[in-house]
Amino acid sequence: MSAVFDDRPCELGEGPLWHPERRQLFWFDIIAKRLMSRAGNDAHVWQFDEHVSAAGWIDRDTLLIASETGLWRFGLENGTKELVTPLEADNPVTRSNDGRADPWGGFWIGTMGRNAEPGAGAIYRYWQGELRQLVSDVTISNAICFAPDRSCGYFCDTVTKQVMCWPLNPQTGWPDGDATVIIDLSQDSLNPDGAVVDSSGNIWIALWGAGRVVAYDPNGQFIKAVTFDAVHTSCPAFGGDDLTTLFCTSARQGLDADTVQSNPTNGMTLAAAHAGQGQAEHRVIL
Repeated sequence: MSAVFDDRPCELGEGPLWHPERRQLFWFDIIAKRLMSRAGNDAHVWQFDEHVSAAGWIDRDTLLIASETGLWRFGLENGTKELVTPLEADNPVTRSNDGRADPWGGFWIGTMGRNAEPGAGAIYRYWQGELRQLVSDVTISNAICFAPDRSCGYFCDTVTKQVMCWPLNPQTGWPDGDATVIIDLSQDSLNPDGAVVDSSGNIWIALWGAGRVVAYDPNGQFIKAVTFDAVHTSCPAFGGDDLTTLFCTSARQGLDADTVQSNPTNGMTLAAAHAGQGQAEHRVIL
């Protein structure tokens, strides 16, 4: 069973990142346009003037943050923000959504319509100064994560209810071949959201609307489910000193007042101890 890690409710909690050098969890409330964190008893928040949704770590004091208009170098100590590359900055329909650093030091980022307009989003990779679109016509980009042996990456368009596996070039990390379905949740009408891969290559996927994170092996076979005390589980991350704590963001978006009142942990950031063995998040190399 999960416990509350941070009791500040998010309208749309997303993008949890365990910083391996700071040993500190960061996450976003996309709707509130803020980056959040907690270090011991100290709660932190950074307010932005646009939607922010995902991050990778560059060094101890610097993150790469994805916003609705670009990828930014962000200083945690002084709050400075420097544009790395625009991201659909001329498209007022879309915002950034799920994203994660890859094993080569690149950064994958998905976009989506602000109101989940069908096919409005895409998935990109930024590496060695180039932002390249990899997938088009995406409605809700999610589940971006990578196998520890560099063999493949994963992603989904939540509305399809299918998680895709894409072979990657072992030297460059660019897609090599076609993506295929590895996990199909359509028969169970489950909605795959954010995902993370553990040290053994198992895929842990948050299920929006189902209150749990579900683990599958590298062949797509079910292993286990971890229940969290929130309806809209949105994205998992392994952290803690030994990377065995499974954190999960959640959301209040779309829930009625009675549901929130009866269960106020909806929207909070939760944690399940000794859930599995994670791997350290990869550094973004700019």
